[in-house]
Amino acid sequence: MTTTGTTLVIGATGTTGSRTTAQLTAAGHRVKAAGRRATPVAGAEPVLFDWYDPATHAAALDGVDRVYLVPPLGDSDPEAVMLPFLHQARTVGVRRAVLLSSSAVPEGGPAVGKVHQALPGLFAQWAVLRPSWFMQNFTGTHVHARSIRDEGVVRTATGSGRVGFVDAGDIAAVAVRALTDEQAPNADLVLTGPEALAYDDIAAIIAEVTGRAVVHRRLSWEQMRDRLTAQLPVEFAAMLADMDRAIAGGAEDRVTDTVQRLTGRPPRTFRALVEREMRGNG
Repeated sequence: MTTTGTTLVIGATGTTGSRTTAQLTAAGHRVKAAGRRATPVAGAEPVLFDWYDPATHAAALDGVDRVYLVPPLGDSDPEAVMLPFLHQARTVGVRRAVLLSSSAVPEGGPAVGKVHQALPGLFAQWAVLRPSWFMQNFTGTHVHARSIRDEGVVRTATGSGRVGFVDAGDIAAVAVRALTDEQAPNADLVLTGPEALAYDDIAAIIAEVTGRAVVHRRLSWEQMRDRLTAQLPVEFAAMLADMDRAIAGGAEDRVTDTVQRLTGRPPRTFRALVEREMRGNG
């Protein structure tokens, strides 16, 4: 890795942002940790940042030459706020941008897909990370993690479809390389774990490791949409239900070598994550 300037990490207290910040600072890189509350983060400079408040953008970008972009959560049209910010970033000297997208969202597709499409035209050094579903969805504050803890149930409309679930720590490790290697990937990088698992497999692994009963309850698309609508805007809930339906059809039944290729080590398994984060929580 080369010595870098300063990296702005947007969403620095989030699932991938916190891990990216920690790995960058541990390696000696200067980091501005951006969030809506400017929360202190060990080894980083906290900075207030809100996608929907342009008044926070200039200070966040001051002195920065690269940026890790986590889109605003739950926004089905993030390009409206992200593209003006990216034009501003380029104007003030940001040379490299790494965007967090999703394996389910192609370049030019819905939501952050339009930002993905614009990125190579804005920056000579760039990468788009398109991870599969996070393993941490089952261990943190995600609806799946809560329902597993509270009820011993995970509910999806995925049927028997399989997903190459990926550890957020591995996403962060790829992000760090994309941000700090001498040459940026300048590529669309699909990130998965080492195996594709159905939600039935997920429930069985959690049950085996924790010693408690956990089952996968299969819902229809309509049931999943209605369940999500209780917590999210209806358009976003429908989009997430559509993603489950795509999984049921095999859209996420794949594994890639991206983590191994960029970090030099194999991606972590779901069983290893459960043993690390859930053992003893049964």
